[in-house]
This record gives sequence, C-alpha cells and structure tokens, in this order.
Amino acid sequence: MDEIIEIRDLKKSFGKLEVLKGIDCKFRRGEVVSVLGPNASGKTTLIKSILGMVLPDAGELLFNGQPVTNTFEYKRHIGYMPQIGRYPENMKMGQIFDMMRDLRQEHAQDEDLLKTFKLESMFHKPMHTLSGGTRQKVSAALAFMFNPEVLILDEPSAGLDPLASEHLKEKIKEQSAKGKLVLFTSHIMSEVDEIAGSILYLFEGKVRFFKELDAIKSEAGEVRLGKALIKTLI
Repeated sequence: MDEIIEIRDLKKSFGKLEVLKGIDCKFRRGEVVSVLGPNASGKTTLIKSILGMVLPDAGELLFNGQPVTNTFEYKRHIGYMPQIGRYPENMKMGQIFDMMRDLRQEHAQDEDLLKTFKLESMFHKPMHTLSGGTRQKVSAALAFMFNPEVLILDEPSAGLDPLASEHLKEKIKEQSAKGKLVLFTSHIMSEVDEIAGSILYLFEGKVRFFKELDAIKSEAGEVRLGKALIKTLI
C-alpha cells in the first residue's frame, strides 16, 4: 500500500496550551485507522490540521508526497464527515447537495448513500426541520459523494439508527477495499473493533502507539478491543 499522508513532527499550541507535541505518522491507501485517545489528547486538532482547518506551528504534512502548506488543491481529494454537521438552516436539503456540486464544479460520482438513506425523498425539507440522525445521513452522503481518495469521519455513527449505521460501516469497508484511506474517531469500541485495521492512540499531544488492531489484541491476550486497550494502556 502506498503512503498518501505523512505527518512529520507536527506541533500546535493554543496560547500556552501545547496540544500537539511533535506528531509523526504515515497513513497508507487501503487502511482504516481509528484515531483514539482521551479527551484533550489532540485528536480533533490533528484531524483539523490534516483538513487544513488548523494551521500547525511547526512540522510538515505531506499529501501524496507533496507539502500542503499554502495549497488547497489536496482538499479536493478528502471527504469529511463532521460529528455535527452545520448547514444553512433555511436551505432545503436538495439545495445543500446542489450547492456542493456547484462549489466543487463537478458531478457527483458516488450517490450510493444518497439512495440507501432515501434522502432524495426529503430534498424538499428545510434543514432546520431535520432530526439529528437525518443530518448525519446528509453529512455521510456528502463525504462520499465525490469519490475522494481519503475519508475523514468524526464519530460517524453518532445519532444514526442501527440500520443506517450498518450501511455506513459496509460503505467504509467497501471504500477501503478500493484502496481509499479512511480515518475515523469513535467512542464506540465495538464499532472500532469491527471496521478498523489499525489504531492511532494519542495521549497528551503525542502518539502513544500506532499499531494494527489484531496486534494490540494478540499482545494483550484479549479478544475484545476494549479490554485489550485497558491492558495496553496500564
């Protein structure tokens, strides 16, 4: 598998608070990596740095071998599903999808989730009338819609009904099999156990470990990831 994202000695502070303290890691095509860690460990800042939403103080981030500093082109190759999607409340759902096509100036290449979640039947509804779960479905459909090389999903199943969650997990596995890189955060260990191939664990702004999920469970002598993590982190 080829490296698609490389992070070198990434550092970020907010005032006197050091959030990232020299992060080094590489992500490869076809990987499904769960970014885990306690609150305030740096997960959100790392993800936002990859997305270009936070500018690091030091270090380097490479996408397909090229530094991303002062460039926006690489973002076209990333699909992002936030934990809480924020949209213009008075716009109709269909207008949101039209707006994204116009902004990208390209046609949708993957509308599987749009159809699976039956969102087209709700295109006439203003966003402020939608439930949290339906908004999550909109975010998921938008993340996959332009067939990106990289998918970054923040708590992807939060608010989704069980059936929609299963559809999304199958979609993630399908994209990984096609060589896409998937990075996701989750507080649901069973979900991580089911779809992740590797775990990047952050603690106090540093990489505590970056290992394959099977290796973590094998070294801990546990079948369940949750118990394996407890033993690993003691």
